[in-house]
Amino acid sequence: MSELHDIGSWLRERLPGLLAEHGVPGAAVAVGAGTEVVEAAAGVLSTATGVEATVDSVFQIGSITKVLTATLVMQLVGEGRVALDAPVRTYLPGFREATVRQLLCHTSGFEGDVFTDTGKGDDCLAAYVDLLAEVPQLFEPGAMFSYNNAGYCVLGRIVELVRGKPFDACMRDHLFTPLGMTHAANDPYEAIVHRAAVGHIGGKPSAVWAMARSNAPAGSMLAMTPRDLLAFARMHLADDALRAMLQPQVVLPDIGWGTAWGLGWELYDLPGGLVFGHDGNTIGQSAVLRVVPGRGLAVAVLTNGGDPKPLREEILGRVLELPGEPVPDPAVRLNARRCVGTYLSSTGETTVDEDEQGRLWLDHVPLGVTAELGDESYRTELVAWRGDSLLPVESGHGPVAFLGDDGEGRARYLHTGRADVRSSRRTQG
Repeated sequence: MSELHDIGSWLRERLPGLLAEHGVPGAAVAVGAGTEVVEAAAGVLSTATGVEATVDSVFQIGSITKVLTATLVMQLVGEGRVALDAPVRTYLPGFREATVRQLLCHTSGFEGDVFTDTGKGDDCLAAYVDLLAEVPQLFEPGAMFSYNNAGYCVLGRIVELVRGKPFDACMRDHLFTPLGMTHAANDPYEAIVHRAAVGHIGGKPSAVWAMARSNAPAGSMLAMTPRDLLAFARMHLADDALRAMLQPQVVLPDIGWGTAWGLGWELYDLPGGLVFGHDGNTIGQSAVLRVVPGRGLAVAVLTNGGDPKPLREEILGRVLELPGEPVPDPAVRLNARRCVGTYLSSTGETTVDEDEQGRLWLDHVPLGVTAELGDESYRTELVAWRGDSLLPVESGHGPVAFLGDDGEGRARYLHTGRADVRSSRRTQG
């Protein structure tokens, strides 16, 4: 395939320059069509050791893990052992109101950013799920999309219970081994036998490699090569039984993400047709997977620090037909009173204020795990974009949506992928 050959040549030539331009220590990339794969790697796995990044190096894939977890669930659906519209309490007696389908498409409505470490034993997922009885319900199940890490840990626990073995064993027995993913690692103990990338924060290697095992089904531990990630993607191009995962379940808010969410996959309605995929971030590592079913093509980009967004966008733009960057729309009028206030979640506090000139300003302070992972506070002006969605002026931050109504004509939620709830601690506006 000449197109793939050209992409491979471009990757090997361009990747070192992309690393230098964006302060990324190391990266590995794979692009595949059918059984043919082209790969490239550049940079180092750790600036402390200088070990070279190669195409056989393993990087953490973060939340891309969620699609693997969803696939394990859908295998059980295909076997008739799990029902998508069954209440979760069918498998976890006493669990809150939600269905398996709602967990898969992030519409269950409970607080999802729970990163409590419940230990390294095989009982860690069970202990973690028990803790979720204490987290708040943000909205009625099925009412809207709000990205939910905890929900995928619940799905992992369902897989454990139905299969009768630990989650990592399910992953290996039902995905890694059948798909020939020879460099896929469930945890640091498996990763260490390969050339393993170390995440970098602030230009320095992170002192911590992985997050808690209890969050593994949501993306705290898995590491693999881009080639292994493409093997997983090919499964979804070839297996008709998994096509249901590509059916839109919920339309996404207008925040610069995809168009809709399926059963695990984020769905993008791009100029060239349907694309599905997922992104992932862990401690200083970043991953992106995109699949183009109309062309039988998939691309995986794995990095270990720096500013990976422009790097991966240039690579994806070389392979896919991407939409342009959002730009302000001067014809849209801002409703400042609807937006002004403070919005809270377990991972951040965001305050929106109006100045004397009628301009809107957003101040965000990371909390909890996002602060621990190196996210920084920022302040940016918000300008009109589309409807209830506004655009930050400062680069590097995507659109935000002001959704719902608090009964006084003000937005109840600030949506950036997660629905942060308006706090009563502020009465401005």
